[in-house]
Amino acid sequence: MRGVRVTINFITPEGDKKTIIANKGESIMDISHTHDDIELECACEGSLACSTCHVIVDPEYYKKLEEPTDEENDMLDLAFGLTETSRLGCQIVMEKDLDGITVTLPSATRNVQLKGSKLS
Repeated sequence: MRGVRVTINFITPEGDKKTIIANKGESIMDISHTHDDIELECACEGSLACSTCHVIVDPEYYKKLEEPTDEENDMLDLAFGLTETSRLGCQIVMEKDLDGITVTLPSATRNVQLKGSKLS
């Protein structure tokens, strides 16, 4: 039996739309890593120690997400091109109510990692 499938729309920095079918429970970071045409860096591999998986969430779906943690907000403060609907892709886990979500990949990332992280 197959798991619940959800759709996510990625908007590239060039404005191209790429629609991916993924499994419920996968993070946007995980989804991007299984599709070579989605360029989302994720330097810290989801350990909340960088901001390279920064995405801009469509406002309609942003309000469906849980509030970001203090740790996520600290990392978002370091993100290039921060917006009111910015989140880290490693912290957005796909659920049924996020089916059809659109996230925009920013035109650049800033790779600033916390000292003491597993990659520093």
